[in-house]
Amino acid sequence: MTDASAAAAASVPPVAPRRTHVRTHHGDAVDDPYEWLRAKDDTEVVAHLEAENRYTESRTAHLAPVQERIFEEIKGRVLETDLSVPTRRGAWWYYARTEEGKQYGIQCRAPIGSPDDWTPPALEPGEPVVGEQILLDGNLEADGQEFFSLGTFEVSTDGRLLLYGVDVEGDERYTLRVRDLDTDETLPDVIEGTFAGATLSPDGRHIVYTTVDDAWRPDTVWLHEIGADAASDRRLFHEPDERFWVDAGFTRSDRFLVIGLGSSITSEEWLVPADDLTAQPRVVWPRREGVEYDSSHAVVDGEDVLYVLHNDGALDFELVRVAASDPAGPRTAVLPHEPGRRLLGVSTFRDWAVVGYRRDGLARLGVLDYATAAVDELAFDEPLYSVGTAGNPEWAPPLVRLGYGSFVTPSTVYDYDVATRTLALRKQQPVLGGYDPGDYAQRRLWVTATDGVQVPVSLVWKRSFGEPGAAPRPVHLYGYGSYEATIDPGFSVPRLSLLDRGVVFAIAHVRGGGEMGRQWYEDGKLLHKRNTFTDFVDVARHLVDAGYTRPEHLVAEGGSAGGLLMGAIANLAPELFAGVLADVPFVDALTTILDPSLPLTVIEWDEWGDPLHDAGVYAYMKSYTPYENVREGVRYPRILAVTSFNDTRVLYVEPAKWVARLREVGADALLRCEMVAGHGGVSGRYSAWRERAFELAWLLDVLGDGVPSGAEADA
Repeated sequence: MTDASAAAAASVPPVAPRRTHVRTHHGDAVDDPYEWLRAKDDTEVVAHLEAENRYTESRTAHLAPVQERIFEEIKGRVLETDLSVPTRRGAWWYYARTEEGKQYGIQCRAPIGSPDDWTPPALEPGEPVVGEQILLDGNLEADGQEFFSLGTFEVSTDGRLLLYGVDVEGDERYTLRVRDLDTDETLPDVIEGTFAGATLSPDGRHIVYTTVDDAWRPDTVWLHEIGADAASDRRLFHEPDERFWVDAGFTRSDRFLVIGLGSSITSEEWLVPADDLTAQPRVVWPRREGVEYDSSHAVVDGEDVLYVLHNDGALDFELVRVAASDPAGPRTAVLPHEPGRRLLGVSTFRDWAVVGYRRDGLARLGVLDYATAAVDELAFDEPLYSVGTAGNPEWAPPLVRLGYGSFVTPSTVYDYDVATRTLALRKQQPVLGGYDPGDYAQRRLWVTATDGVQVPVSLVWKRSFGEPGAAPRPVHLYGYGSYEATIDPGFSVPRLSLLDRGVVFAIAHVRGGGEMGRQWYEDGKLLHKRNTFTDFVDVARHLVDAGYTRPEHLVAEGGSAGGLLMGAIANLAPELFAGVLADVPFVDALTTILDPSLPLTVIEWDEWGDPLHDAGVYAYMKSYTPYENVREGVRYPRILAVTSFNDTRVLYVEPAKWVARLREVGADALLRCEMVAGHGGVSGRYSAWRERAFELAWLLDVLGDGVPSGAEADA
């Protein structure tokens, strides 16, 4: 084929052949003509995906200059040679470095000055660090690989051994290795096919790891003795119930190994003494359907206790304390259930604990006094923000490390001194190019949904373009709304390329998420799932009716379960949107949830319902699943679906089928499939920046003349 003929072929949208494939459930026979695209190893399927990529490349070729400009803007705002704030563990400060021109981070450590040294050293980018030891250079590990992901990185308590796990396919199967940090020798231990998050025992003699079943469910916990053949590894725990995922980790106190099991609505934990890992696991509370809990070990008045966060008769959860020797015994109420205060987690330390919770749609943190059960809440002065604990491996520190940020405040690291109740700023993400947070503003508005519920919406914009609502502006509206996940206001360097061009960014905190407590989640799942979609549509309609934007200047974005939201709103209200960006979208949900052999399906029945055995759930899901409900005679917004060939969470076949069906009805739909990537997309920071620059260039192209012109828009 000549270059000219190849270019001509690429300019024609691929047409996937229709092939009869009838599935029948509950007396309903459905012909699914694109199900053949599921055959990942079929050369015809691969050829079709490659043709889709060529077509997308042809259709977006004119965006190359804009994409390159946005990439350079992102790159120009990032301090490419930088260091994280060191975290103390044992006798070392641990931190990561990035270097200009390199895709991946470099994991390092340097010795502490003294046992009383709790102030992290102030490291300067590009300057040598006294006593630095490079533990793992991701760039060297990734050499020769198209994809690289680090799933485990942990140093033993004594600082001698490094455990790390690497995925080079994007399928989230990790190979574990051990390195002796004294000799820089890689030990012969190699464990393949593990799940992420393996851990070393406190004595450094063993590795605890999990493996998955055929449906990609982590179901088994293993114990590996370092130096022994992996074939002789001991199975510590196996969970046969396909609804439950298994994980394992040691308490911060190094007292117990905790084996945790969880479905969407039920959990269970088992304890194993850390000094006798072959002992029989002991259950904390036997599982009860619909009861979720998690425990954290502490020592109070010389007694081993567990602080247990649970929802047994407490919709927004409560915190109790029980004896570690008798978890099923008497419960002491610590933080009783309080409607409107959704308790999220507790991190116990030797002398106090940190409690995370949500109130009024915002994340909160408080320090819990063991003696009085009083909570001292940390205060922040922005109307919108996100905050959480991060990087606190030590059992008895005087400080707790926090991560903070907002739409306008770059990611910030604080250490909170519990005794003095003061915050010490350790670092704020540098943003180059003259970034001034005062140039931007954020606020929250409330939109009344069709059924009268008030839906929170977060906005951020550049002040020089005027207050949103004063005149119609281009709006980029984001949503998720599943699994009680919250989309909190956070800083984004790539987003600045939109804000500086006059685009308003908004998050619709729709039901199904966790922004407003557990009931907010309950009202957006199972047979209430449609609320997620109608909330988003109601927000979009309000933004149009109230003069914030016009339909031709409104684009929507969501990923994974948020991609399901994108497909649903494109069917429900296509007239409201100029474009829809769907990232790894869960758009063929009914087909997936009907097949228990597929990854994640059985555990997902608690979230979506079980259409395989329940005719009512089947009919309800069929009424909203995007692929099932593509409409004839409708003018769809422009659609870009982005997926990954090796994604194990939302298979590439879902957006591939969806785009084929959309094309049947005349929609302008593009599919971009990364052939070497996973659910999180491409690996490497430069590759990720280029991918995002492509998406933002497409988004700006959709907005077209809605984006302000002139010198400021070009800034």
